[in-house]
Amino acid sequence: MTTQSISPELARLAANTIRMLSVDAVEQAKSGHPGMPMGAADYAFVLWSRYLRFHPEDPAWPNRDRFVLSAGHGATLLYALLHLAGFDLPLEELKRFRQWESMTPGHPEYRCAPGVETTTGPLGQGSGNGIGMAIAAKMMAARFNTPDFAVVNHRVYGIVSDGDLMEGIASEAASLAGHLGLGNLIYIYDCNRITIDGSTDLTFTEDVGRRFEAYGWHVIHIDGHDYAAIAAAIEEAQAETTRPTLIVAHTHIAWGSPHKQDSAEAHGAPLGPEETAATKMNLGWPLEPSFYIPEEVRRLFADRVAELKAEYEAWQRGFASWRQAHPDLAAQWDRQMTKALPDDLETQLLAAISPNPAATRAHSGAVIQRAARLVPGLVGGSADLTPSNLTAIQGARVIRRDDFSGRNFHFGVREHSMGAILNGLALYGGLIPYGGTFLVFSDYMRPAIRLAAMMGLQVIYIFTHDSFLLGEDGPTHQPIEQAAALRAIPNLTVFRPADGVEVAMAWAWALRHTSGPTALLLTRQTVPVLAREMDFDPKSVWRGGYILSDVGGGQPHLILLASGSEVALALGAKAILAEKGLAVRVVSMPSIELFEQQPTSYRRQVLPVPPERIVAIEAGRPESWHRFTGPEGLVIGMEHFGASAPYKVLAEKFGFTAEQVAGRILAWLQPRY
Repeated sequence: MTTQSISPELARLAANTIRMLSVDAVEQAKSGHPGMPMGAADYAFVLWSRYLRFHPEDPAWPNRDRFVLSAGHGATLLYALLHLAGFDLPLEELKRFRQWESMTPGHPEYRCAPGVETTTGPLGQGSGNGIGMAIAAKMMAARFNTPDFAVVNHRVYGIVSDGDLMEGIASEAASLAGHLGLGNLIYIYDCNRITIDGSTDLTFTEDVGRRFEAYGWHVIHIDGHDYAAIAAAIEEAQAETTRPTLIVAHTHIAWGSPHKQDSAEAHGAPLGPEETAATKMNLGWPLEPSFYIPEEVRRLFADRVAELKAEYEAWQRGFASWRQAHPDLAAQWDRQMTKALPDDLETQLLAAISPNPAATRAHSGAVIQRAARLVPGLVGGSADLTPSNLTAIQGARVIRRDDFSGRNFHFGVREHSMGAILNGLALYGGLIPYGGTFLVFSDYMRPAIRLAAMMGLQVIYIFTHDSFLLGEDGPTHQPIEQAAALRAIPNLTVFRPADGVEVAMAWAWALRHTSGPTALLLTRQTVPVLAREMDFDPKSVWRGGYILSDVGGGQPHLILLASGSEVALALGAKAILAEKGLAVRVVSMPSIELFEQQPTSYRRQVLPVPPERIVAIEAGRPESWHRFTGPEGLVIGMEHFGASAPYKVLAEKFGFTAEQVAGRILAWLQPRY
């Protein structure tokens, strides 16, 4: 028997197996969302048993189909499928759903179990990730496919829910997917018309299919429990190569439950012992044991894996022949897939910066050009702010629906989806993505940044116009709290560089740092070139904070900490304070996170004085700096919004000139010394 000739009876048995594994997992955990997996089991079974390409013994196979469960609350659906399909997810782990250190957390988490392609749960994010993966597949195909062999020819599938499609991020991402004509993308919309609050009639009565048609998608409506209709829809979607497809699968949440089908009660709570028993009886399922899997279903999935193994081995043979026939392309493939970097990366990036005063965004733009020549997998763009963020790779083409061989993205005014798409590009492999916008608009991207940090993805964020010193655009565009908010995200490395040297080294760090995202906060205004000692080691920047300007000898009376444009301000204040007889050390701290990771001995060497003799200066909220100054030290920051005026006027009005900073420090010191 092949999986193309499954009888309706066996198909129903397999779908019910998926249903009841989900029900039993939620019931045992006494927590979870059984309704969505029960309603989605039929079309999920058809997809996984007939169309999805994977190899459970090699879950990272580059040409596998990607499957994204954007409706991450239905996690047990994915766990049941992975177990049945032979991935290394033992049945015992389904029994430990939502338990400490299990492979089956409450929502799918990247790296917890093989076959989980991305962390989902915050609705809409997974849909954006899948679109990023589909773009990445197109880009890798454009770079590496040859007439004799298609290295990349897979598809991206996903399941989205009513909740996903209510979120604005999904609309942004779908709009871009339609614009780019992603014919390798197939989403199944689980249209069960139920949310936690009740029927979608409460809030969501739009015609979703027509909305997606307006975005440029191919839309198919089916009964999500009709196996023939499901198969026909998937095959129609596969035949559509110029548009992404949305299969609107009309389903019943908690299908098979006598008293909770089509009820919000089944969305986010176990069925309960009585209803679980009633559901099993209704489906002709044995009451015991729990987590029952019929042998026929085991054999069915084993047959499918055997079929797919033949496809996998054929691809491997073709790939080996391709490598021999195209050694240059093979070498580039290896460089991209391993993210190989030149040994002299730092030297080359330092050589790219201007020796003259410039905005740090301008230094970043210059570094990008050199980095792009050195790192073929570096790709990125901006949310309609390319001339301001300076993110374009000069001489490289723009990603378009008819040409994915480029490296530059125009994301449009879509920061929400840009963040999710960047995550999808990073998850795919072979690419190091970056995206730019103004720092104040990082708020739009925060959920995606948080997920990138949670998943440990190498994504680079270029956030320019990093303080009120951007000037005339006024308080709506002037970030005050954003730097502190980004620093609060675990596993996100934030750099606020002070000059070209720090920009180049921050970029080098971001390119070498493969276990988490990096944010570069960059100025609009020109900053000076900082004077450093002859023996200065640029890698000191990677320690997060370092002594930039010290006292002549002995211990300093006072230490000034600063980041970004305020480092030069601290140097100016030091000169004034020196005239008053104060021995002042200036410490540049481009990355608080990296400084706090240094050994205690190094941190004490840089900051040898007690906190009450430390002053921190940054044109933003002061919370980031109290860890160094304590309650007795001084933080010169911003605790109010900005204003519209030229930046030099704002600096004077808000107390950010060298004279004003020195005066404030002297007034603060007077009662102490």
